[in-house]
Amino acid sequence: MEIGKIAFLETYSLEDSGGVMGAILVTDAETKPLEFRVTAPIKPTAFQKTLYGEVLLEHVLVELISVPLLNAINEQIDLILVKDSLFLGANAKQAIRVVRATSDEKGKSRASSKLEEVKQVDGTQKLFIETSKKFESELQGIKESLEKIAEHRNLDEPFERLRIACEQVQSQRTND
Repeated sequence: MEIGKIAFLETYSLEDSGGVMGAILVTDAETKPLEFRVTAPIKPTAFQKTLYGEVLLEHVLVELISVPLLNAINEQIDLILVKDSLFLGANAKQAIRVVRATSDEKGKSRASSKLEEVKQVDGTQKLFIETSKKFESELQGIKESLEKIAEHRNLDEPFERLRIACEQVQSQRTND
């Protein structure tokens, strides 16, 4: 699998309101930004919390954050990298592979049966990837493609950029 464009998808918790907003950063294979989108803050009501129970967060991440953001972007992407395993549920909603990146070797999610280690040349912390069972047969090829990128780029770093961008967006919203 050749990766030309990667989407980094993440959430940002809003401490002041208890809500969450989602953001997506689309980059080229060198992790240079091509497109950025962010959702409005999402704050479930007490009634929604009651009705959804333990599936509320997955519903918010998949249905209210990932699907709308993926529909909003203009770039054609090859892969979506996420940190939260609940985003793997988006694999059932669209055709672009959602892959979770984690530094925790034992942090396999329920949606996956195996982790693959991505070798990073710069010697930073270990990076493991997983995907939902739907795309697990492609995980080895995805790993090899990500290792080519990881030869010159830290694959965790765009998530940090995304977090800072979300903080800046939220700061602008609260100052308006």
